[in-house]
This record gives sequence, C-alpha cells and structure tokens, in this order.
Amino acid sequence: MIRSLLVANRGEIVRRVFRTCRELGVSTVAVHSDADADAPHVREADTAVRLPGDAPADTYLRGDLLVRAARSAGADAVHPGYGFLSENAAFAAAVTEAGLVWIGPPPAAIEAMASKTRAKELMAGAGVPLLAPVEPAQATEADLPLLVKAAAGGGGRGMRVVTELAALEEELKAAAAEAASAFGDGEVFVEPYVVGGRHVEVQILADAHGTVWTLGTRDCSLQRRHQKVIEEAPAPGLSDELRTTLHQAAEQAARAIAYRGAGTVEFLVSADGRAYFLEMNTRLQVEHPVTEAVHGLDLVALQLRIAEGRPLDAEPPRPHGHAVEARLYAEDPAAGWQPQTGTLHRLELPEGVRLDSGVTDGDTIGVHYDPMLAKVIAWAPSRDEAVRKLAGALERARIHGPVTNRDLLVRSLRHPEFTDPAALDTGFYDRNLPALTKAADTGADIFALAAALADAHGRSRFGGFRNVPSGPQVKTYACAGTGTTAGTGAGSGTGTAYEIRYRLGRDGLSAEDFPGVRLLALGPDEVVLEVDGLRRPFAVVRYGDRVHVDAPPAPGGSATAPASYAFTALSRFPDPTARTEPGSLLAPMPGTVVRIAEGLTEGDRVEEGRPLLWLEAMKMEHKITAPAAGTLTALPVRTGQQVEVGALLAVVAETTETTETAETAEAAETAEAAETAEAG
Repeated sequence: MIRSLLVANRGEIVRRVFRTCRELGVSTVAVHSDADADAPHVREADTAVRLPGDAPADTYLRGDLLVRAARSAGADAVHPGYGFLSENAAFAAAVTEAGLVWIGPPPAAIEAMASKTRAKELMAGAGVPLLAPVEPAQATEADLPLLVKAAAGGGGRGMRVVTELAALEEELKAAAAEAASAFGDGEVFVEPYVVGGRHVEVQILADAHGTVWTLGTRDCSLQRRHQKVIEEAPAPGLSDELRTTLHQAAEQAARAIAYRGAGTVEFLVSADGRAYFLEMNTRLQVEHPVTEAVHGLDLVALQLRIAEGRPLDAEPPRPHGHAVEARLYAEDPAAGWQPQTGTLHRLELPEGVRLDSGVTDGDTIGVHYDPMLAKVIAWAPSRDEAVRKLAGALERARIHGPVTNRDLLVRSLRHPEFTDPAALDTGFYDRNLPALTKAADTGADIFALAAALADAHGRSRFGGFRNVPSGPQVKTYACAGTGTTAGTGAGSGTGTAYEIRYRLGRDGLSAEDFPGVRLLALGPDEVVLEVDGLRRPFAVVRYGDRVHVDAPPAPGGSATAPASYAFTALSRFPDPTARTEPGSLLAPMPGTVVRIAEGLTEGDRVEEGRPLLWLEAMKMEHKITAPAAGTLTALPVRTGQQVEVGALLAVVAETTETTETAETAEAAETAEAAETAEAG
C-alpha cells in the first residue's frame, strides 16, 4: 500500500495528483525550484523539498535530485505527472532501483515508445496502421506536403510542415536544432502531412493481470503550434467502424509492449476516415479530465491502484454524456502566441465547471515554465450543451493579470467549424486565426466610461454619488487588452486611447459620445449604467495603474464582443523621451537567444520577413524577423544570452524607395559635377 507519494513535477498536475491523494489518505511530497518556492503545489503539500536553481535542467529534469528528495522525505512512491521526466525510461528505472514504487509503465515500455521512429517499427509489427515514412533525399513534388518531426519528445517541438521541396533541407536543419535544444536528441524524420486530418486519441489503462481498458476516444484537433488547445470526449462524428478500429489498434499497441498503467495512443484520422498511428504517450495526458468526466472515473486513483498490483475490473464503465476542455494560457494569440508574464491578480470561474489550475490569485507568471494557467472542463448530456456551458463559463470568468487566450477560446467554441464535427481538423487555426483575433465589432468605450466613473468615485472625499467631482472631467485610458489578447487581438483595441469626457451633477450623468446613457448606481468597484434602455452592471477593480472592467455579456450583443477589458490610465502629457530608435526590435518577453541566423552580421542587407534570431521563452521558440527591407545596423546579442522584456535585440534601418531614389539622384549629381569640373 502506498502511504506517501512524491510528484516529480510542478504546477497543475501536482495539485491534481494531490487532490486524489488526500481522498485516498496518502500523504504528499512536493519538489520545487527556487522560482516555485511559494507555488500553490508547494503550499498544499504535506512535505516539500527544494531543488536549488530556477532552470528546469537544474531542477525538475535532475532525476538524481528527485530520487534523493523522495528518499529524504520518506516517500515510498513517485508519480511523474506529465512533461519533464514523465517519459524518461532511465528515471523510471532509477526510481525502482531506489526501492520506490513507480507510478507508470515499466521502463522497457517507456523505452519502446521513446523514439517515434522505433515506436513506428514496433507498431508496424503489431499490425497497427501507419503512415509510410519518406526518405528526405528521395522526396519529390508528388510527396508534398511533408511533415518533419522530432523522433524524441513532444509538445510540437521540432516539428515543421513543408509545402515547397526547396525548403525541406532548411526545415530539417531547423527542426533538428530545436529538437536537440529541447530534448537533447536532434534526430528527425519525415512523413506525409495529411491535410484536413483530425487528431484522435484513445485513453488506455492496463494492469499487471492481463486486462487492458480502452476508455473511448478524445478529439484534440484544435491546436496551435502543434500543441493542443481544446479537447473533448468522445471524439464526435466518428463511425462505429472507425471507433472499433481505433480501440483495437490502441489495445494492440499496449499489448505489444506489455504496457501497464495509464497511457494514450494517438492517431491521425484522414478526411476519408482512415486512421494512422502517430505515437504513444506513456503517461497521463493533460486532457485526461474529459475522459474522467465521461466515464465517471478517477484516473490518478486507478494509476495508484495498478501500481499497487491490484487488478482492474474486467470491463470499464460505459461512457455517458460529453465533456470539453479548454486550456487557458497566458499568451497573446494575435502576436504569434507570445507567452505573457506578470502577476495573476484574479482567476475566478463560475460554478458548474471543473477548474484544474497550477496558479492561484496573486501568483507570479514567470518565464521559466509553460504558460498554461489552467484547464477548464465542462460536462453535459450532449456535445452542444457541453460546448455552450464551457463557452459561457469562460466568457463570465474574471481573469485579471497578464493577457490570456480566453476570448480566443470562447470564439473558437462558438465558431461554425467547431460546432460542426464534420468540419473539425488540425488546420482550424491556420484558416481561422485572423478572424478569431480580429478586433471586436463593438468597442471598449462603454467599459472605459465605467472605469472613469469608478475612478471619480474613488477620488471623492467621502464616496457616494453626491461627492464625486462635479465639474467637467476628462480621463484617458489605453486599452491594455481583454484578458485574451494584446496587439491587434480579439476585441482588445490595444493601443487605442479612449478619452472619456463627462460631467456628474445632481441631475445625473452627462457624457460626450454617450448620448442617452444613464447612471443608475455608482461605487468604487461597481458602476451600473442604462445603455439603450438596458441595465448593465460593470465590476471595476484596480491593481496599481491597471484597471479591469468586467460585465455580463451584452444582451443581444455580438458573439465576438468581449465581456472584459483592461485599461491603463494615461497621462495627458506623455513623456517625450520614452522613444526607441526607428527599426529597433525589442524582446517581446524575457527569454534566451537560442539561435542567430547563420552568417548574419552588422551591415548586412536584409529583406522584410527574414529571420534574424530565435528567442526561447516558456518552452516555446519565437522567431524575430526583419520588419522591413533595410540594413542591419546593430546586433547586440549573442547565442545563449538571457534578455529581459524590452531588451534591444537588433536594429534594421529601413531603406525606402524614396531614400534609394534620392541617394541615386545625389550620386548622379555628384558624378555630373565631377565630369563638368574635369572638362573645365
């Protein structure tokens, strides 16, 4: 019997495992880096062990330190969570060699699936359907499009889609470099890229007594950068024949490697309904809650049960209803999915949905780890009801802090292509991202008015309607986002300044640009307005110079209109020195310069869009490109250098046609003058 369990991980999955441990009476042990010293998973543990340092390579990826931590804390079992060392056969072996119980499959099973190339060879022998690999040197135009994939790891790292044969060699190099950086293994391979394919997977559980459960299917087709964003169970729109094929193939895969514990077999399903094995994840998946909701199970409890040697029932429970999960990230979808950092002041979801989160109010979102804040899961008797429930919960959530993908999730869930299962495929965001991140067709001005009125109440001496400033008032706010996007993102209006002119007197509110708007109630954190005859309450919260305004969805309003905005109050006299040199490329987030374009030096001519360097932050690589054609006049960074947000990465002096024409004319005049002088 397991009495004390160490989770060799951080964040949301640790809290998830601890929740089951508390229900089972198992004591808990956390590990933490210095950056995570006050993280929720540490605060909730019965015991915690420090791993000195911040970087994953020095902490959560040090198997020797993790085993030592388990033994020093008196744990008798280790759960790896997901990510980090969860699929590392050497770590699993080290745990068992230390006399500890490993909550996962045997090391040999992990090793068998560790390399996608070797895994596919094994699956071919077991009769599992596969895509035939493509030899890069022999690829032809007829083979396009192609997919370059890293043999090790996952999460979309080391993966490239190739649509032009001339680009294959360069993409192979780039994928290998990223894979080597992320996984310590630069092996890559090439296979056909299935256009219009769906990502469908099967959850399996296997015990040591010969029983293998296939717990239905999940669809994980909505992905950004080959990383999942929205998942659901069961996968909709599959024929009974295809479901049977997937279940049988998953069971064959598990039995072929004598699997034990929880795992997931992933498939690509083509538009014509054929299934191809992708890989097997020898661990618990991020999206496991949707399977739990549909089958009424606790997969973590079953993992522990299997690790203790106890058998599964002969048959799993039958599925019921539908569940959908959305991953809430601190990122900006409209700006290349850039991760965001800062203080998460508030994360509050309405009742009726499940929230699995690695953070709580007041936590700092840093640069060292994945930007996922939480998973939000909704269950209902039907798919339509579950999707509506999840979209409504996200829309009504209060998320105060860094920019997130919240509104993108809401729009995705309500998009016609998502609501129609026949239209689902992995190209959803490739086709629809511009529309999904387009500024809303209703502005943020009414939210800015609410912010200004609440601010007026706060500046009054005694508070209350009759004590606010009564003369003409002017307040200017820059929209800082919607809790979903910055830049030109969904409904953010970021960069737009809203100058609010209003007067409050005994006869009520008079505001320019808001004819007919009446003030019904005013307080420091709530403003109630009557807009077009409809009563609308606005909740207003301040954090330093940032103001967050939330409201229920506007009755009869646009489906794309956000119900939350963040503003920064602007001075009417901005600092004229707050400028940067034209053409400056600044770091969009703290990170590490992992690559500089080969041969690139100061003085080089560069074309618009040319990659200059790559910045890694929060487990993702971000390409920094030339904003325009011109000359690279500064490149002050080097490979391996840590940079802070706003740090100067490069300067490209733009060369315009007008400038070139003027320079040419000047040169011609000079030459003509010289010829005249010589003739004279």
